[in-house]
Amino acid sequence: MPKFGLENGMQQWRFEYDFAKDGGAVSAINLRGAPIPVGAVIVGGYVDVETAVTSDGSAEVALHVTGAGDILAATGKASFSLAALLIAVPDFATVADAVRVATAAKPVVATITVAALTAGKFHVVLFGWVR
Repeated sequence: MPKFGLENGMQQWRFEYDFAKDGGAVSAINLRGAPIPVGAVIVGGYVDVETAVTSDGSAEVALHVTGAGDILAATGKASFSLAALLIAVPDFATVADAVRVATAAKPVVATITVAALTAGKFHVVLFGWVR
């Protein structure tokens, strides 16, 4: 029987940031979770905030897999409020926003800029296919 494009189904990748475990310095932090495999195409996702992100300054957080802000552009700490849901750049609607993992398995990386974080916990959930 021939194989069809959706036979293997959509996959889900989950990552976590937790200030208590990962710290919050102005830096790039690999989020905890199994890397997204080579050949994956990320077509959608969201950020689910479990504990509000706080900072003594105007901290911003961006998320990426292969290029700056390809999952979430730099976003101010106020958007990461308790129980907030943030939609990822790949939004299931625009093929130009899809992210292809071409050369090596990749984690989601949180880039903290402007000021260090002092608290927060969030989950990143991405959806896509591996060819």
